[in-house]
Amino acid sequence: MAEKSNMNIVFVGHVDHGKSTCVGQLMVLSGLIPENEMKKLKDEAEKQGKPGFEFAYIMDKIKEERERGVTIDLAYQKLITPKRQITIIDAPGHKDFVKNMITGASQADAAFLTIAAKEGVQPQTKEHLWLLRTMGVQQIAVLINKMDTVDYKEDVFEKVKKEVSELLKVVGIDAEKTTFLAVSGLKGDNIKEKSTNMPWYKGPTLWEQLDLFDEPKPPIDLPMRMPIQDVYDITGIGTVPVGKVETGILKVGQKIKVLPGRSGTGIEGEVKSIEMHHEQLKEAPAGDNVGINIKGVGKKDIARGDVICDAAHPATIAEEFTAQIAVINHPTVIAKGYTPVFHVHTAQVPCQFTEILHKIDPKSGQPMEGKVDFLKNGDVAMVKIKPMGNLVLETTKVNPHTARFAIRDAGATVAAGVCTDLVEKKI
Repeated sequence: MAEKSNMNIVFVGHVDHGKSTCVGQLMVLSGLIPENEMKKLKDEAEKQGKPGFEFAYIMDKIKEERERGVTIDLAYQKLITPKRQITIIDAPGHKDFVKNMITGASQADAAFLTIAAKEGVQPQTKEHLWLLRTMGVQQIAVLINKMDTVDYKEDVFEKVKKEVSELLKVVGIDAEKTTFLAVSGLKGDNIKEKSTNMPWYKGPTLWEQLDLFDEPKPPIDLPMRMPIQDVYDITGIGTVPVGKVETGILKVGQKIKVLPGRSGTGIEGEVKSIEMHHEQLKEAPAGDNVGINIKGVGKKDIARGDVICDAAHPATIAEEFTAQIAVINHPTVIAKGYTPVFHVHTAQVPCQFTEILHKIDPKSGQPMEGKVDFLKNGDVAMVKIKPMGNLVLETTKVNPHTARFAIRDAGATVAAGVCTDLVEKKI
């Protein structure tokens, strides 16, 4: 039997709009959660004075989350549909936890934006949409949830749909091509089976929509890039770098260049063997996690954060770069001279903010007028950055997969963004 294709789907939305409940109900109705476990969760929800929260508890396993009733971390669940193997990422809606949501969005092929029918669009709904776009999530479906709280009325659904459509237009998503689902996570309406409470609704159920998203295209037409996660020394084989092929196709016999390498100027070599799950492969396309052996490259030459590139089309090392960033969770403000650690693919390099060019209006995506001295939480801006070490980076035009980054400081993600332009380091 052919293996089912994998797809990562993230659920995002404003706090308390019912994301975790929708996901939990989906788990129950698709038979992933046994009845006796459900009963235990139901009893616990009632004991905590939160009846109806049992579905959310499935995803919110952390004790603190149960007591506060908000999702803090990312929860992952595997789900097998008729067409696919789906990894569901339930991302936090609460504003303190947007940083985790970014991590989730950056791994997702598609997203469900969850909006409660009664409350409609909230300030964070806009923020989540922008972040999904910045992190490169192309496919979005909209879950209009809690339809039971508005007596399953079609006009309420239409009103919210109109509001969201306006918003989608602003961030550059075609509302005409977007699927809007009328559901109730709590009552199970249109989650797995069609609901009899909304005979007017002709769209898919949440379960059906999982298979209706377009197949994500592995980026095999881009030049080969494999960021190194670890380097092992294996007896009888030698040095084995391990990592995920992000773009292109890695082939045995291929001439490669490791950047920046220990020298900072790159090391040339040739792929001798490729192994995945203890099997020898002739080639590994984008998406595969592999270990490889390279002729002419020893353990001292390479390390985590280096990128193995096709020698004919190597990546760039940035002297300085321009980026669009979103500030998520900074304790004070970001100003010129700030030097946090940038996490790009598997590399961690300190980089300095050399200039704040301009802010971007989150509602329109247009540049805002006026000089900017500092950035605070919630700001989106264009900035100039100078790496304090050798950093392999490409622009979104050249390769979006090696253009995204997260900015971390003192153990927290303070911002995230994408490189839009760069000056190449001469090596």
